[in-house]
Amino acid sequence: MVEDSIAQRALACTQCHGQQGRAAADGYYPRLAGKPQGYLYKQLLNFRDGRRHYGLMSDLVDPLSDAYLNELAGYFANLHLPYPPPQTPALPAAALSRGQELVLKGDPARKLPACVQCHGQQLTGVQPFIPGLLSLPRDYLNGQLGAWRSGQRRAVAPDCMASIAKQLKEEEINAISHWLAGQPMPAGARPAESLPATLPMECGGLK
Repeated sequence: MVEDSIAQRALACTQCHGQQGRAAADGYYPRLAGKPQGYLYKQLLNFRDGRRHYGLMSDLVDPLSDAYLNELAGYFANLHLPYPPPQTPALPAAALSRGQELVLKGDPARKLPACVQCHGQQLTGVQPFIPGLLSLPRDYLNGQLGAWRSGQRRAVAPDCMASIAKQLKEEEINAISHWLAGQPMPAGARPAESLPATLPMECGGLK
């Protein structure tokens, strides 16, 4: 007899997202374990409601209720598991330095906020809706920033990430992704409970 529990039902997710939701080895299916519940829930809604596009995900969540999706998000959010080691960057030092600058300082002349202004000083995310950026494969980071930039990925308006990504050049996206993927996850890291300052721009996906 198969156990009827959220852990058993969540095994369907781990076929792509890796054992216990730790991420797949191919670099395209991201980690689910330990991300803020609100963020995971909103992404499930985005797939179901057509703001994100990946056929397998959309088909999987299409018949599921809001309450069930939130329960599933909560299950993965409460899995606090070890993180993989950082990836070795494969870009010249100057490009990595530019990526670091954009992540930590942004580009005030272009009104581009720094990643840390929204994703937390440790880049481990902020409760309840902002994901961490560390321990994600650079291919996934590149893919998602590219999807924001092209309009394949959207959020509820005002879509702050789309605004940011569309201002970034392709080489800047690559530099950001390589730098982030090369950073170690701080020991015992968790999403921050709150931001130290007001968000630099309005984001509809955080409501």
